[in-house]
Amino acid sequence: MFNKMDRDDPRTPLLGHAPNSRVRRTATRLCSLQSWKRRLPVTIWLPKYTFEFLLRDIIAGITVGLTSIPQGIAYAMVAGLPPQVGLYSSIFPGLVYSIFGSCKDVTVGPTAILSALLAKYVAKSADFAYLASFLSGCIIMLLGILQLGFLLDFISKPVICGFTTAAALQISASQLRSLFRIAGSSGGTFIDAIINFFTHITTIHLWDSVLGISTIIALILLKRAVIPVSETSSICRTQLAKSWQYVVRARNALVVFVCAIVAFILKTKGLTPFALTGTIQGGLPNFSPPPFSTEVLNKTLDFEDMLTVYGPEGLVMPLVAILESIAIAKAFAGATSVDGTQEMIAIGACNIVSSFAQSMPATGSFTRTAINHASGVTTPAGSFFKACLVLLAVTLLADAFYFIPRATLAGIIMVAMFSIIELTIVKRLWRNSKIELVVYALTVVMGACVGLEYGILVGVCADILRALAHTARPNIHTSMFKVGNQDCVSLVLVGALSFASCERVPRVVRGVRGEWARARVVILDGRQLHAIDYGVAENLISVILDLEEDNRRILLWNFKESHQQLFEDLHPGFSEKFVNGPSIDQHILSMCKHHWFCNMNELSMS
Repeated sequence: MFNKMDRDDPRTPLLGHAPNSRVRRTATRLCSLQSWKRRLPVTIWLPKYTFEFLLRDIIAGITVGLTSIPQGIAYAMVAGLPPQVGLYSSIFPGLVYSIFGSCKDVTVGPTAILSALLAKYVAKSADFAYLASFLSGCIIMLLGILQLGFLLDFISKPVICGFTTAAALQISASQLRSLFRIAGSSGGTFIDAIINFFTHITTIHLWDSVLGISTIIALILLKRAVIPVSETSSICRTQLAKSWQYVVRARNALVVFVCAIVAFILKTKGLTPFALTGTIQGGLPNFSPPPFSTEVLNKTLDFEDMLTVYGPEGLVMPLVAILESIAIAKAFAGATSVDGTQEMIAIGACNIVSSFAQSMPATGSFTRTAINHASGVTTPAGSFFKACLVLLAVTLLADAFYFIPRATLAGIIMVAMFSIIELTIVKRLWRNSKIELVVYALTVVMGACVGLEYGILVGVCADILRALAHTARPNIHTSMFKVGNQDCVSLVLVGALSFASCERVPRVVRGVRGEWARARVVILDGRQLHAIDYGVAENLISVILDLEEDNRRILLWNFKESHQQLFEDLHPGFSEKFVNGPSIDQHILSMCKHHWFCNMNELSMS
């Protein structure tokens, strides 16, 4: 018969009931209706949708769409793709994200960093862009399904900031060619672009330069232009200030519109002083599976050959896509928690679906997400309306894109890049963690000089070495104190002592013979010790026995039972040295008293 305690114990199987195993609990959780709804967020927010939400989402969608059009064209040009590809990459990911996305503010589409990473593959064939979208989507979705988002925790903030800075420098430098309309290539790295600029500086075109610099100045002025209001301001002024905010948010589209009108007027008069975007193939894309083979220099590359071209560096694209999207979602979520798994599934689905529609890899965009948030979006339906506006533009207004000056697009990209460079981190790291500053600097230098993928690789490797060095050289806090007339030294063991520290820890403990030579009582404080490896424990026992032979008394204070068992297994009888309690003083006094009695007995016997 079962007693009451047995019945209440969840580990005890009741008669007629199967054990409540972890597998069964996990299966129940995954198959529940709530779990499936969480994987389709549209089923959660759509039943609660209201007319007010509809109006706010439409306004936000139109505002973001006006920014997405010029940015999509510009980022396609950064990658070396036809301009319409950038627009397709804003349409289909936006439609998919409105169904699977869990963060109302995030806007998915092409980004400058992904475009820069993609450029060297597109130089061989545009098919590499469409396949990269499919492969990136598959990898991201797989990580989401397997709930491996914790792997991103191994990439530190200095590495992310360093990578972003290097990307901003490279992309800005690559736009110098279009901004000033100089000869030569944009260059694959920041250094290459700068060298090309100064090599061909004599080929600068005056009017492109004037237009590009004017675009940058206009965007900066519009961004900073505000109409101040106060509690005493009139209703008219308040409404004007609110309306002006929408103008500021749509400044990219406004500047492009004005420059395109100027280019059109000059064209009608027989003048073409600027390099124009040219013909954009309007209409819908050719829907087909992503290309698993392509032609490069009259040679056919099959799927395996294409994977070889991507190489290990190709894994950087899905990694960056996840980092960008989840970091942006967390930045705008506020107090709301972000479901990282769902975001990975959503971004993966966006890229897989859009790869069937001639799209480049897409992820969350910081600029467009900020505009979406500021526009008062209420649900992911904002992405749907943004996609509809871009779709309308590419199908009905494609001819108007012909007159957009390339210098204007270059100016838009450069201003966007200036906004993502975070230089304040340099000052903070200099004051607080110079070793992290070295990691940041390595990431920036390698990313700018060699390549973005190598920058993040070197940054991650530097972080791993830093973590290994910390593991091999754990901090052991040492302090001297007195109990009665007895000099004591305390060594606090902190965190996890792994095999990498099996020489360091015993060496520090053995060092009490030098700096703390007058201390005859040594306390090893295990209150903050979470784990200890076999080799470390074995070496510690050897050091402790050596110290005892040197007439020092050792106490091991507040160690876990599992740690005590390990020491006992390695050296039977060692458990006598372990003591527990809120204070160590009583144990020191008791040990000293016992030691005094032992000495007196030895003297009396002699």
